[in-house]
Amino acid sequence: MVSALKNSGQTTNLPAARGPTALTTPEAPARSPARCLLLFDLDGVIRDVAGSYRRALQSTVEHYSGWRPEPSVIDAMKGEGLWNNDWDASLELLRRHAVTPLPEREALIDVFSGFYFGDQATSASGAASPEAWNGYIKDEPLLVDASFFAELSDLAVGWGFVSGAEPPSARFLLETRLGLTSPPLIAMGDAPDKPDPTGLLQLASSLIEQPLGQNTPPIAYLGDTVADVQTVVEARRRWSDQRFFSLAVAPPHLQAVGQERARHHYEARLREAGADVVLSHTAAALEWCRDLPLNVPSQPCS
Repeated sequence: MVSALKNSGQTTNLPAARGPTALTTPEAPARSPARCLLLFDLDGVIRDVAGSYRRALQSTVEHYSGWRPEPSVIDAMKGEGLWNNDWDASLELLRRHAVTPLPEREALIDVFSGFYFGDQATSASGAASPEAWNGYIKDEPLLVDASFFAELSDLAVGWGFVSGAEPPSARFLLETRLGLTSPPLIAMGDAPDKPDPTGLLQLASSLIEQPLGQNTPPIAYLGDTVADVQTVVEARRRWSDQRFFSLAVAPPHLQAVGQERARHHYEARLREAGADVVLSHTAAALEWCRDLPLNVPSQPCS
């Protein structure tokens, strides 16, 4: 099988990188935000991936081992802050389950992609073909809609996305499902994996269009994992005079009835990692932006 992420001109499963694009939504949000710049992770923040990416991770591990990890096992692993990439997380779970021999990473990626994108996910040329996707990607509820970003723009808040998701999946979510025009995006292959803050800083600098520092509007990043929080912590270490905020939210599967104890434990891990604010849900970021003073003190370097 040819991975849905690999086109005929590539030699690896990393899609060809596409740099951040200009923010050209119909609402014409400010390029240099007066209030702040708010960047988002995708999985668990903009879309619910419990039935897609996480399910593909479970199915991939089960494919190789016969063992299907429970969501709590994956949550605990994500809480370590080292396994933002679900391919690597799949391999690590197989390693911890003492599976031998471990599959080659390229082979595992193809198996994972088959579950996530589906068995008809590629065209004859090997290029990703969203029209043919019939895998778990079809089961991704949206956590916000396009009006959420219009409201941010009305508040003079700039926005964009920094995610470890594959570019075809990310663009399908943002452009096709949410209807955003040329959304500013850093995805897999565009920058090192989180918690390395390179992608966050790259997109922020592109959108703010001025040197980062104490005279630059605050930069906030909303994610749902310890790695997302650590990305902001690392950004502060690189730019100690820039105002950064780490916003966090528990993933949707922990917000269901009966998951209160697990959610509180997960949120505590986010705070321990350095989250400044833990939101109840993604849309609550609007109130946070409204309440943010235009002149706030610089965040200390953690």
